[in-house]
Amino acid sequence: MERPDFWQDQEKAQGTIARLKALKEIIEPVRELESAVEDQKVMLELAEEEDDSETAAEVKAAASELRERMQRLQFRTRLSGPHDSKNTYVSIHAGAGGTEACDWVSMLLRMYSRWAENKKFDVKLVDSTPGEEAGFRSVTLHVTGPYAYGYLRAEIGVHRLVRISPFDAGARRHTSFASVDAVPEYDEEIELEINDKELRIDTFRSGGAGGQHVNVTDSAVRITHMPTGLVVACQNERSQHQNKRTAMKILKAKLYRLKEKEREEELTQLIGEKGEIAWGNQIRSYVLQPYTMVKDHRTGVEVGNVDAVLDGDIDRFIEVYLEKKK
Repeated sequence: MERPDFWQDQEKAQGTIARLKALKEIIEPVRELESAVEDQKVMLELAEEEDDSETAAEVKAAASELRERMQRLQFRTRLSGPHDSKNTYVSIHAGAGGTEACDWVSMLLRMYSRWAENKKFDVKLVDSTPGEEAGFRSVTLHVTGPYAYGYLRAEIGVHRLVRISPFDAGARRHTSFASVDAVPEYDEEIELEINDKELRIDTFRSGGAGGQHVNVTDSAVRITHMPTGLVVACQNERSQHQNKRTAMKILKAKLYRLKEKEREEELTQLIGEKGEIAWGNQIRSYVLQPYTMVKDHRTGVEVGNVDAVLDGDIDRFIEVYLEKKK
C-alpha cells in the first residue's frame, strides 16, 4: 500500500484494502483478547495480595465475558475456507408448490435479510422475478459483510415449508419448496476467460411497484451462459451498463466455483436447472401445522420457535452445520 502506484488501479487497490481488513478482523480480536487476559491476571494478583473480594468478583465477571469472546473466536476457525471471508450473492428459487412456493421465496428473502441486518451486514436486492399471484419466482441478494459467504454457504440446499395455505379457500395444508444457493464475490483479478460468443445477453424493462423510480427503458440485463445453462440477471442498478457489469460479476463467480470445485452437477441441482426442488432433497423443514418446528435434516437440530427462525434467528443451524463440516 506504500507503493507510489498503489492507487493507479482503483479496483485492485480496493481489493487489497478489503483483504487487509479481512486479515485484521482475524488478528486484532486475538491480540485484544490476549491483552485483556493479561490485564485480568494482573487485577487478580492485586486482589489476592490485598485480599480484595470486590476486585476478585469483578475479575470473575470479566473472565466470564472473556470466555464468551474466546468461544466466538473459536467459532471463527470454522470459517477458514479460502473464500469464507468474502461477500456473497445469494439466490432463492421457487420449486414445487406454485403460488405457495413463490410466497415461500418471499418469506426466505425476509428471513435472510433480517439475519444479515442483525449481523450489521449490508443487503442489496440485485434481481427479482415476481410470482404470478404472490411472492417471487426467484430473487438474488448481494450480502456484504465479514465472512458473509462463510456463514451463508451453510444455507445452500432445498428448504421445505408446511403450513395451512393462505391462498387455499379450503384452508388445506400445503407443502412448498425453495432452493437457496450462495456464491462468493470473487476479486476482480481472478483469471477466468469467458467467450463472448458463448453468452446470450438480453435486455428488458425493470419491474417494480410503480412510481417515479421505475425504469422506463430496457436497462435490466439477463445473461445466459450457453455451455452450462447458467442464467444470471440484474435490474436494480442505475444503468444498463451497471446492471450488465453486476450480472457478469455474478456469472463469473458461479463459473469460477464450477471450475474450482468441479461441482457443476451439484450446483445445477441446487438452483433447479436439472434437479427437482421437491420431496427428498430438502436440507431443512419449517413446519407451521399441525405443530410448529424447524428441523435441519443434516444435523438433527430442532427449534420450536418457528416465528423467531423466520425472523432471522438461524445462527444455531449455521453454527452446528459448520462445526460438523469442520
